[in-house]
Amino acid sequence: MAGQVSASTGAELHEQLALLSTTSAEGEEENDISQSSTGNYIGILDLSDEVLLLILRNLDPTSLLRLGATCCTLFRVCSCNSLWTKHFQGSFEVSLAAPAACSVPAKEYFRLVFMWKTLFKNLHCNRFLQEKLFANVPYPPHQYWTQWLVLEESVPLPVVRLPTEDIQAIWGIGCEALKQVEVKEEDNDMKFDWRKLHGLACEEHGDVSKVFHYVLKLQGKKDHEDLEAMFHQYTGHRFQWHFSYWLFKQPPPFNRQLHAIFLQWRKHNKRKVSKWAAPKCDVEYLASLHPITADYWKGRLALGDETAGIQVIENYFSMCKSLVAWILGRDWGRLKRRKVYEDTLDGVYLVLRREAWEGPVDHQRFWEVAKSQMSRVCTLEETAANYVNWKMIENLPYYKLYMVSGNAVYLGHLQNFLQRKQLVHSWINLEDNAWVRNLLPEDLFTVLEYHSKISQDCLHGDGDLAQLSRLIWLYLNSGQLLYLEAIKGLVLQHAQGCLSYFDELCPLESMNNLIVP
Repeated sequence: MAGQVSASTGAELHEQLALLSTTSAEGEEENDISQSSTGNYIGILDLSDEVLLLILRNLDPTSLLRLGATCCTLFRVCSCNSLWTKHFQGSFEVSLAAPAACSVPAKEYFRLVFMWKTLFKNLHCNRFLQEKLFANVPYPPHQYWTQWLVLEESVPLPVVRLPTEDIQAIWGIGCEALKQVEVKEEDNDMKFDWRKLHGLACEEHGDVSKVFHYVLKLQGKKDHEDLEAMFHQYTGHRFQWHFSYWLFKQPPPFNRQLHAIFLQWRKHNKRKVSKWAAPKCDVEYLASLHPITADYWKGRLALGDETAGIQVIENYFSMCKSLVAWILGRDWGRLKRRKVYEDTLDGVYLVLRREAWEGPVDHQRFWEVAKSQMSRVCTLEETAANYVNWKMIENLPYYKLYMVSGNAVYLGHLQNFLQRKQLVHSWINLEDNAWVRNLLPEDLFTVLEYHSKISQDCLHGDGDLAQLSRLIWLYLNSGQLLYLEAIKGLVLQHAQGCLSYFDELCPLESMNNLIVP
């Protein structure tokens, strides 16, 4: 929609106007709360209508609808023609006829044109509206929809094939004006170009504003149930429709590139991905593969503006393309390439998520942050020294904190974590502890190994594994030696218990064979 309705209020305006189409009458049934609670208190409802109008002229359409939904007094004032005539011109860059000349309130005109303009602007991704407009090709659609198309200068339909009298009635063009345009006649129907008809209508009526007034005067008498239903449907599915169109309807060369970049080094279900762009494709699953597309699917990007959100996604994947090209140019192994790419993208979106929620983020901004994040990922890889260590520390809070801030303090915490893990590993592998290693159950010994992770599931419970996992987790993250001593004590206690058990059941010779490595 052209004009001054900003992205920050556009999404809510969709919902408010959709709600208005079904509940506008309810506002008149609410209790009037205009009476003051005390004789001395003067509130906004005690002001005259003239003063209220002066105040309300400063509100945008969304705020005006919000305020009008509070009580019937404000509903009446917020529905004033002068307010909505101003918003009509600001939003559609077309002046509305004087209120006295309008048979329908300006607020209703604003609602109808807003719904139509929103639907027509997004025709490319709205299959249901396409079916309405293209149903009778090569003939124009139903007269109701053709009447709305009169407002548009450029219409993606074949030439108009209608009898002259229908064209005169729909466009409001006189017979003499039509004779000045070259037309082709076929089966008593005249064939006109949409753009030429729009130009003729503007000349006949005087300007675009009067064309709007002519169309609205005719449409104001009709039932708009189909338009409202179509708008409700678009409002509820606009993010899914825009995302599907962007993902699958690119030109062939770009479509192949996007397919490759979208799935590059991302863990995914091959069965679901094999149905890419097919009628039964699980588009929601594809959106879930990237945090930024998952946020768009839920309407979180760019303050809920579907068009600006798609632009953010395009800029993000343009950055991904540059990042893949840079990584493939390095002499790295397959695992390192994938890990650097995944962690860099995670870091980029951690840093820019709030920005992406609040407004557009261009390619340059994404790429600047990506270079910074890639540098930090490489620093983390050097700190870990090998891929096993790198995978071990990726889930630590210090890992993400360093990615976001670049603070060396968090890098130091990760180094200390690895050193403590090495201490535990070195202690259990001492020669004097060979008998302990032979007696410990496999699950306990695995937790003590250097390369093992402590999963969240292992931290809960009263068993030996849960107790040992908790002690190791506390020591690795705090560095307090008392936890290290507690680890040694628990391990030795368990080994002694196993030794006593075997001592009762096995002869001394068998026990000696068990202890000797």
